[in-house]
Amino acid sequence: MEFEKRKKATLATMSSPEPDKSPKGDIDAPIIPLLKTLNTHPSYFTTSSCSGRISILSTPTATTTVKKKAKGGNWVFITHEFADPNSVQNLIFPLNPNFDSTQPSNQENLVFRFEPLIIAVECKDVFSAQKLVSLAISCGFRESGITNVNNKRVIVAIRCSIRLEVPLGDTHMIMVSKEYLNYLVGIANEKMEANRKRTDSFHDALLKIGFLQPEIDSGIGDYEFLNMNQDLGYQDSSLINGGEDGIQPTGEIKDDTSSGVLELSLPIKPLVITGEPVEKLHLWGHSACTLETTKNPKSVLLFGGFGGMGRHARRNDSWLLDSVSGQLELVDFANSPPPRLGHTASLVGDLMFVIGGRADPGNVLNDVWVLSITNNEWKQFQCDGIDFPLSHRHAAAFVGSDLYVFGGIHNGIISSVMYRLDTHNMKWEEVIVHGQKPSARHSHTLVAYGSELFMFGGFDGVKALGDLYSFDVHSCIWKKEKMTGTTPYARFSHTMFVYKNYIGVMGGCPIKQHYQEISIFEVGSGLWKRIKLNSIGEDLFVRSTTSVVGDDLVIVGGGASCYAFGTKFSEPMRINLLPLLSLAEIRDVTNDETDSRIQKRSNGGFDMNLEGIYGRQKIIPLRWVLRVDKKHAKPAKDVLKKFGWLDTERKVYTQENGVYVCFPITKEFMVLYQNKKSGLNEEVDEVNDLNFQEILKISSSTKALYLLVASGAMVHADHVVKIRKASSSPLKVMKEAVASLLNRHNLPSDLLEQLPARWERLGDIVVLPMTSFKDSIWDSLGNELWSTVAESLGARRLARQGRISATGTRDSGLEILVGDDGWVDHRENGVLYSFDATKCMFSWGNLSEKRRMGELDCKDEVIVDLFAGIGYFTLPFLVKANAKMVYACEWNPHAIEALRRNLEANSVADRCVVLEGDNRVMAPKGVADRVNLGLLPSSEGSWEIAVRALRSNGGMMHVHGNVKDKEEESWTKQVSKSIKEISRSEGYDWDVSIEHVERVKWYAPHIRHLVVDIRCKQIES
Repeated sequence: MEFEKRKKATLATMSSPEPDKSPKGDIDAPIIPLLKTLNTHPSYFTTSSCSGRISILSTPTATTTVKKKAKGGNWVFITHEFADPNSVQNLIFPLNPNFDSTQPSNQENLVFRFEPLIIAVECKDVFSAQKLVSLAISCGFRESGITNVNNKRVIVAIRCSIRLEVPLGDTHMIMVSKEYLNYLVGIANEKMEANRKRTDSFHDALLKIGFLQPEIDSGIGDYEFLNMNQDLGYQDSSLINGGEDGIQPTGEIKDDTSSGVLELSLPIKPLVITGEPVEKLHLWGHSACTLETTKNPKSVLLFGGFGGMGRHARRNDSWLLDSVSGQLELVDFANSPPPRLGHTASLVGDLMFVIGGRADPGNVLNDVWVLSITNNEWKQFQCDGIDFPLSHRHAAAFVGSDLYVFGGIHNGIISSVMYRLDTHNMKWEEVIVHGQKPSARHSHTLVAYGSELFMFGGFDGVKALGDLYSFDVHSCIWKKEKMTGTTPYARFSHTMFVYKNYIGVMGGCPIKQHYQEISIFEVGSGLWKRIKLNSIGEDLFVRSTTSVVGDDLVIVGGGASCYAFGTKFSEPMRINLLPLLSLAEIRDVTNDETDSRIQKRSNGGFDMNLEGIYGRQKIIPLRWVLRVDKKHAKPAKDVLKKFGWLDTERKVYTQENGVYVCFPITKEFMVLYQNKKSGLNEEVDEVNDLNFQEILKISSSTKALYLLVASGAMVHADHVVKIRKASSSPLKVMKEAVASLLNRHNLPSDLLEQLPARWERLGDIVVLPMTSFKDSIWDSLGNELWSTVAESLGARRLARQGRISATGTRDSGLEILVGDDGWVDHRENGVLYSFDATKCMFSWGNLSEKRRMGELDCKDEVIVDLFAGIGYFTLPFLVKANAKMVYACEWNPHAIEALRRNLEANSVADRCVVLEGDNRVMAPKGVADRVNLGLLPSSEGSWEIAVRALRSNGGMMHVHGNVKDKEEESWTKQVSKSIKEISRSEGYDWDVSIEHVERVKWYAPHIRHLVVDIRCKQIES
C-alpha cells in the first residue's frame, strides 16, 4: 500500500500546474510519451528524469569564493533539443556584454556538455526492477541498474554513457575557436540523435510488451485517456507475465480460416504534407468530407477538432487537403462556426452540414451550420420541427436529401433516438423506428449504402460494442446483422467508410491491434474479413477520419492522451483499396478440396511449375515471379501495382542478359490465376490484338489477368529470392552511401563523424547545415560527393547554408551544390512565395505572424511595408487581408525581383506599388492607415519614417524587435514612449497606446521575437 500511496502522490505532483523542484521547473517534452507509458504500469512510477541535454555550465574556480548553494555552477546555455550552432556561438563570442548582465564578475570555468537520458524509476519489487533493467540494457541503456534496495523502496536508474564534456576556458578568456565550438555542437547534436533513437527504441519495447492501453472512460471528455492496465485478454496484464523470459509479447492478429477467406494485406503509407506544417493536422474529434467538385478534385475538406500547432485547443479551421500531392491549404471561409469537436460533417452536393459537437467541457451544441463549397460561405440555420438535442459524439449520414443522426451523449445521458433533418425544408423530426432496435451509444459510426444505413460499434456507458445494424430508410426498420467470417473487435471512437460494395471499419478503442488491420464487411454476402496493414509504425487511429478518394483511403488525425502527460497524434496516412476488388474472386478458392499439383500449361500461356498445394489451408508460402518481355515491363509493373499483385518485399531482377524482367508476385495473384485458369484459353485468344496499355484502363482484376497472359507473361518459381532491405532512415542511407564513396577513394572512415544529423528543405532543395563537410579532405571528392549525398537523400537539388550577409540587404549565403539554380516555390497560409534561396533569406518562424496579418480586415486601408523583402507581409496584407493598396519598400534587388514575381503569381500586382531603394528616401508620407516594420533585431532606425508615413489622424504600427524575456514589458513601454515623442516632434497631437503584444517565436535563448501593435489616434480638441 505504501508504494501505491507514493505513486499517487508523485503523479499528483507531476500533474500539478505548479513548477517542480528541478531547475527547469517542468518535465522535458521529448520524453513525456515515455514517462506516461512507464507511469501507467502498476509496478512502476518515475521520480525524476531528463530527456538529454546540451549545455554550457559555468562553475566556480578553485580561487573563487561563492555561496555553498552555488558551488554546483550555473547554466549559461541549456537545451533539451538539438542545439543551434549560431545561437551558441553568439552567446560565447564575444564574451562581453552577454555575460556581464547575467553572470557574476568572478572568474568562472565554462564547460560544454552533452548528457544523455536518465530516468529514476521506483519499482514495486526487486523482480519488477530486474525486468525493467534487463529491457533497458537491451535497448542500449547499458549503464542501467538498481541503485537502491531496502525494505521501503526499490529504485532503478535508466541511463547510458554517450556523454561529452569539454572545457571552453573561463569567463575571462575563451580557449577555443569559433570553428571548434561549432564542431562541438555538431558532435553533441549527433549524440542527441543517438540518444533519441535509444529512447524511442526503449519506448517501443515497452509498448510491444503491453504498455499504453486505453481506459474506457465515460466518453464525455475531449480525450481518449490511456491506461496500461486495460485488459488485453491476457490472464495477467502486468509486465511479468510468465513464459521463459517473463515478457508477454503483443498478440498477432489471427485469422479465422474457417471463413474460407485467404489472408490479404494492404500497405499503409505516410501522406507527405506540403504547404503547411503537418502539425496542423495533429487533430482528433474533427470531421472530413471528400470533395468531388471540378474545382477541388481528389481533395478532402477537414473542419474543427482538438489539437493543432502550439497549445492544443478546440479548432474551427477549415483545411483543404489534396490527397494526391499532399498540399495542405487553410481555407478562409466567411462566418465560420465556433470551435468544436465531436461533431458530424456530412456532404450532399456542394453543401456540407455540420451538426452539434462540443465547444468546451460545459458547452455541448445542437446547432446546424451549412457550408456552401461554391460560395465559400458558412451559414447557421434555425431549423423548424422538433428541437434537436444538445449532443456530441453522435453519428450522421445522408440518404438522398435527408440527414439521419443517431446516438450521442450529453451530461452523461446517452441517446438511442434516430433523428432526421429534411434539408429541403430544414426541419427536424424524430424517426419512429421498428425492428431490432440498437441500444443507446456514442462514439459509434454510421454510413449510407444505397437506401440503407449501416451502424457499427460505439460505447454504451459500460463497455465497447461490436454489433452491426442496418436501417432501411423506407420501412424505418432496424436489423441486427449476423456476424460471420473474421468479425471485428468491439470498439468505439473508430472510423467507418464505404468502398464499392465493401464497408470498412478501422482504428478505435480499446487499442489492441487496431492499428494493424482494417475489418471489411461485404454487403450482400454478410461476410467479415480482417485485412492486415503493413505499417512501419503503430499509429493510434482513435477519433481519426477516413475519406475514400478514388481508390485511396486517406486517414487524417487521431491519437490519444494520458491524464497529465500530453498527447500522441497520428500522422496522415494513405491506403490503396484497389486490391480489395480481388477478395470476391479469392474467397471461394481456399474451400476447394484438392491436393493436385498445377501442371505446366501446354499452350505456352503460363509456364506453371507450381509446388503449392491447395486445400482448406492457405497456400504453402513458396515464392513466384511473373516473367515478362522487357518491352512490356513498364505496363506490366503498373498493372501488378494497380491490383496489389506486386510483392514489394522482394526485388525485381532480369534474366537472359536483360531480355526478360522478373516481377515478384503475391499469393493473391496465384490464387486468382488458379481460380480462373479454366477460361484462360478462350479469353486469351479474344484479346491478342488489344494494345497492352489498355490494361491500365480496366478495373476488373480478371480481365487484367487475361491481358497479362495475352502479352506473353509467364509464371516461374523464384529461385533467386532477392529480399528487399527494410527501409532505413535518410541519415543511415546517407552514411552508407558516403561510406562506400570514402572506401572507393581510400579515405579515412572517421570522416563519417562529420556528416550532418539534421538538414532542412526549401521546396525541393535539401539544405545542409553550414558546418557540414568542412574538412578540406572532402574537396578531393569534388562533385561526386554532392551527387552521392543528393541521391541518398532523394533530393533533386542540394545546397549548403551559409552566413547571412551582414550588409543591410541581408543576402542569403546559401550555396547550391547540386542543381542549376536556387529558385524555389513555397506555399503557406494560401500565399505563394517564390524566391532565389541563394540570394534571399526566408524565415519559417514568422508563419504565425504572417497569418495574423492576413487575418486582419484591411479592405479599405492603405499600408506601407517598410521592409517588404520578397513579400513576407506584403502578400498576406494583399491576398488574405484584402488591403486597398500596399506601398512595399525594399532595397535588395534580388528580393525585389522575387517580390514582383510573387505579386504577379498571386494576382495582386495591381494593388501594390514597389518602391526600390532606401525607405528613408523612398517611403511615402501621410498616406498610410497601417505601417509594418518587420526588421530584426530592431526596426528602431525607421520609427521616424513610419510616423511620417501615417496619415495626419494616425493609424496602426506593427513594430518588430528581438527582446530579452525579462525586458518585454519595459521594451514595449519604451516603443510607445518613443513613438509618442517622435509624433510630437512631427507636429502631431496623437494618443499613442499599446493595443497588443504578439510573441512570435524564440529567436535565441532568453531572446524573443516580439511584435507590438501601436495605435496612434488623433486627440480631439
